[in-house]
Amino acid sequence: MLLSELQTKDIIEVENGEKIGFISDLELDVTVGVILSLVISVKGKWFGVFGEQEEIAISWSQIEKIGADVILVRMMKHSP
Repeated sequence: MLLSELQTKDIIEVENGEKIGFISDLELDVTVGVILSLVISVKGKWFGVFGEQEEIAISWSQIEKIGADVILVRMMKHSP
């Protein structure tokens, strides 16, 4: 699969079905040739006021499934 194909897929959080965003980049470990994380462009807080975008990294271990149209991920829960 090509990066350009991955970039067209919605990133969905499996716990709540929320659409997180789209892949904007990959973090690679070139010494061993593995993908460490997906860099996701997400709308800024407050529904993307002024079109601001922020990026989050989702580690490869958080990916549950790569489907035809979506990538399902399980985000880590934060302690209260």
